[in-house]
Amino acid sequence: MMTTIRTQIEANLRLHVDRLAGLIGPRCFQRPHSIVATIGYIRGEWKKMGFDVVDETYQALEYQATNLIVERKGTTRPQEIILLGAHYDTVSTTPGADDNASAVAVMLEVSRLLKDFEPSRTIRYVAFACEEPPFFNLRAMGSQHHARQCKLRDEKISAMLCLEMVGYFSDEPNSQTIPPGIPKMLTKLIPTQGNFLAAVGNLASTSLVWKFRRGFKRGTKLPLLAIPLPETIHEISLSDHRSFWLEGYPALMLTDTSFLRNPHYHETTDTPETLDYKRMTQVAEGVAEAMRSLAG
Repeated sequence: MMTTIRTQIEANLRLHVDRLAGLIGPRCFQRPHSIVATIGYIRGEWKKMGFDVVDETYQALEYQATNLIVERKGTTRPQEIILLGAHYDTVSTTPGADDNASAVAVMLEVSRLLKDFEPSRTIRYVAFACEEPPFFNLRAMGSQHHARQCKLRDEKISAMLCLEMVGYFSDEPNSQTIPPGIPKMLTKLIPTQGNFLAAVGNLASTSLVWKFRRGFKRGTKLPLLAIPLPETIHEISLSDHRSFWLEGYPALMLTDTSFLRNPHYHETTDTPETLDYKRMTQVAEGVAEAMRSLAG
């Protein structure tokens, strides 16, 4: 039975990435139809699972942007929210298979795996708009808007998990680069083969790092580097999780480490066939189990 489920997850992941990065391609406002098609695809998949999908629209520079949100209300602690998010946009130069169709695909499959799970805390999934330039860090990101709205509503985000490029893996020696800002005492902890998932938090999210690690390890044997680091290390702040740090929420980036490993980052060669779908399946299984644990 487990093999059958795993085979179906892998097939679904391939389909999602093929539709987003293969069929739709670059997903950016320079190609307005691509944004419409992407939103339609994500909405359609969630509706097929039985979720009600909420549009969160806002002004992003000169564009109207849309985050997509679905929730599974908690039974006993619904005011506490476990949020899993991934951005669906790309830069104009790439079909974005790893960046970030891989993450959207995994988010969809995690929500499918947990659709009948009755959590104590509320589980929220958000497909974010506008993570990429020209919106990055200009208060126009979908995650920035959502995090600000959470704070305005005085919502308690107990954990935010950001999926950012989770599909590229390599067993080749020295296929993993270490950020230059990592303290020397920590460099020995980072593998030199790019065959692991990283769960990176800031120092304020240290407790979440270890809670996530425990849950993830129950769901998969995929190697995981779980590490809290100071925000002075530039590379750990380059995605949607930082929007939640800025509002005082604990948040992690779950990533294959992006340009520190993947040579196709922001290139025309970031295509579906470059991804490792068996390991992506393990990512989905591990994240789903961590979500179960965090949501109670």
